Amino acid sequence: MRTKKGVVTSTKMTDTIAVSVHSYKIHPKYKKKFRVTKKFYAHDEGNTCVEWDTVEISESKPISKLKRWVLLKKLS
Repeated sequence: MRTKKGVVTSTKMTDTIAVSVHSYKIHPKYKKKFRVTKKFYAHDEGNTCVEWDTVEISESKPISKLKRWVLLKKLS
């Protein structure tokens, strides 16, 4: 299973957090690195996280229309 580290950007939903994950890509022509941000929705049982927490999420079976990730642990 894949895991990703990111920052919680929203906790307004019940048992769900929005996690922003940054990655870097290289431009095919100019060979310069640039940052890409992707948002994942993860299941947070009991609403334990707050905004700006650093978390680790793991891939799981589909929980709802958008949720395919589960909170593994809170890093800070």
